Amino acid sequence: MSRFLQPPALKKLSFVTYSLVLILGVALLLSTFRSDKMLRPQVLTYTLQPSVGPATVQNQIAGTTVLKGQSAHLIGVIGSKALLVSAFLEHRTVPKKVLVIAIMFRKEKVSLLCNLLCSEQLLFSRASISIHQDHFGFPYGTADVYCPLSPNWQAPTHVAITLADVWNPDKTGLEFLEVQNQKVLNVFPYNFTSCFSAMYNYTNVLQLVQTVEMLQLLGVNRIVIYKTNCSIETQRVLDYYTDKGLVEVVPWSLSEYLKVSRRAKPSQDPGDIHYFGQIPALNDCLYRSMYRSKYVALHDPDELILPQMVDSWSELLPLLEKRYGANQCFIFENNFFPTEFTLPPPPPDVLPAWGLWRDVSGPNVLTHLYSEPAQPKPAFNNYKIITNPRSVFVVSVHGVLHSLHSCSWVDRMSARMYHTKTRGQTGLKVQQLIYDGRLLSYSGRLTAAVSTVLKETQLLPD
Repeated sequence: MSRFLQPPALKKLSFVTYSLVLILGVALLLSTFRSDKMLRPQVLTYTLQPSVGPATVQNQIAGTTVLKGQSAHLIGVIGSKALLVSAFLEHRTVPKKVLVIAIMFRKEKVSLLCNLLCSEQLLFSRASISIHQDHFGFPYGTADVYCPLSPNWQAPTHVAITLADVWNPDKTGLEFLEVQNQKVLNVFPYNFTSCFSAMYNYTNVLQLVQTVEMLQLLGVNRIVIYKTNCSIETQRVLDYYTDKGLVEVVPWSLSEYLKVSRRAKPSQDPGDIHYFGQIPALNDCLYRSMYRSKYVALHDPDELILPQMVDSWSELLPLLEKRYGANQCFIFENNFFPTEFTLPPPPPDVLPAWGLWRDVSGPNVLTHLYSEPAQPKPAFNNYKIITNPRSVFVVSVHGVLHSLHSCSWVDRMSARMYHTKTRGQTGLKVQQLIYDGRLLSYSGRLTAAVSTVLKETQLLPD
């Protein structure tokens, strides 16, 4: 045997000893690679052209594209079933991370690489993936893709996610998301933001206008709506409120990528993901409101959280924080008001206006004031929340999955949610319903405001 086939230093070792040393060495090497290369940020840089800045829309890295922070354009991860929604700088962890909200096929096991654009360099780190526990049994679920950052890196302005085992040295074909929430703010332009998720085939124009006008009376000054599609009349209303700066419409194009279910469970309506992708939309709204709004409310256009002792959320929230503690999420009991049951004729002072509304599609919430009896706890309640977004990491349809502080149930005598919708066959009789006229205390101001909007959007004659 040639002496060049075996290192001289190992000649005296037995074959077994040599094999053990070799195995241990490889194991140590793999362990080091996994810990340093897969879990920690890699200080590996890719220098861009000097003319390229982080704010450019068309990046000059050999054909890559940087997309602004809109959820309208979902990005697929090449070689994977994952879809990327949006990206945010997460300041609350040590060290800081970039959070990418994603939608992932739960059975797919992938390793992802973060391509982070920092100033004029491209840096890399291995991503960690956490799929949210609330997926309701659908094949796809919302996921948090975390990109660890080295302490000596500048804050990245854009991120692209690729498969970790596919090396693309010239970075062709990458699509970058803008990393939002670059700065921690303590003064916010908005006091209350309401998030409406998954507007799909929406036609309830009257109820939408009533809800938006009612929310303004309650103190809301920003509403974010995730819209797939709607009627022409609904779009006219959305354009009206967008022009006023009250509503931000996020085009929600998930149905172009996945078969969205129209129900809460696969047994009710099979599909790829729960209820039009409501959960990733809600998490996106939470994070895009993180440093823009003092409070965030997660609810639907047919739901109103009404104070019982005061007239607005602006008065209610300080009372709740004094009673339950600050920086919490507040849970409001759901009460169904079936649209199948209608009040007797309305009061004379509002009768003319309500008559004009009859040709506008959607229920008039002021005429449905009989609620179903609330189910006693611990029965599930379709509650919704108002929260300080900076105390929450992960939300679901009903409540919070991960937060810095606990959530508190609000006593129904302080505030509760009014959910006006068609209920179908519930087995309840009229005698079992409970009259609740709280909404009528707003009827004068609400009726005038709604009629004004309907006239200005040409949905009512002048």
